[in-house]
Amino acid sequence: MKKENRTVVYDDALRVEAYRLEGTRQPFPNHFHEYYVIGFVVDGERCLSCKNREYHIRRGSIILFNPGDTHACVQSGDGAFNYRGLNISKSTMLDLAEEATGKRELPKFSKPVIPAGGDPGGHDAEIACYLCLLHEMVMEGISDFGKEEALLFLILALIQNYGQPSPDRVPECPREIERACEFIRQHFQERISLDQICRYAGLSKSTMLRAFTRSKGITPYRYLETIRINEAKALLQKGVLPVEAAMRTGFSDQSHFTNYFTSFIGLAPGAYRDIFSDRDGERHGA
Repeated sequence: MKKENRTVVYDDALRVEAYRLEGTRQPFPNHFHEYYVIGFVVDGERCLSCKNREYHIRRGSIILFNPGDTHACVQSGDGAFNYRGLNISKSTMLDLAEEATGKRELPKFSKPVIPAGGDPGGHDAEIACYLCLLHEMVMEGISDFGKEEALLFLILALIQNYGQPSPDRVPECPREIERACEFIRQHFQERISLDQICRYAGLSKSTMLRAFTRSKGITPYRYLETIRINEAKALLQKGVLPVEAAMRTGFSDQSHFTNYFTSFIGLAPGAYRDIFSDRDGERHGA
């Protein structure tokens, strides 16, 4: 039997608590929290009751508890329960809602469970994507602004789909978006923040994230990572070692660089560099 394991990480920059439950079998009696809970089921099945309604949750289910929502859950089936979650205080959520929507109002989510794919009414792929990405970045201690970006997009999607009415139509802001791109290209080697980009472009975070994504087809953080990866490719082609390429292109550490490079290019940085080293050797041999 797999040993139960619980891991909790508090992110000071985001003011969000992330936690991971592995191999959990214990029941949780009826209770409530004073904070928001956003989570997703990685594996296992449970019977969840929330505000006198019963839900069957399984792999892919997303959980949304408002502060004060009473809930309980018990094991269903033989497999242990693996779960990832975020706890967000009301004060932090108030700030996030304002940043994401421009309205300083606490959201009240309309449903406690977004069903897994294949279930009636499930699966919200956009929310699952942002939630998984954000949770992984917090647990791994990633410090780039992509973490804040993922959190704001997550809150915006949750409010739009399961909370208060959608924000107003996204303005295009072409000049401001080009200024944001200019700032990113000029400072990609540095540890830049979303605040810096927004100040330089003259936009709020809410407008920046939505208008940038609409204009460029990718988020500001993905744009930054693309710039960094392209610069790293050029360095590796010249024979620069991966560790130096990571440092010179603004990645926080070698592991972060390797993961991103591999996901973008399909090869590890060292393997990519070797391609060009082999070509140089063949030319010299010829």
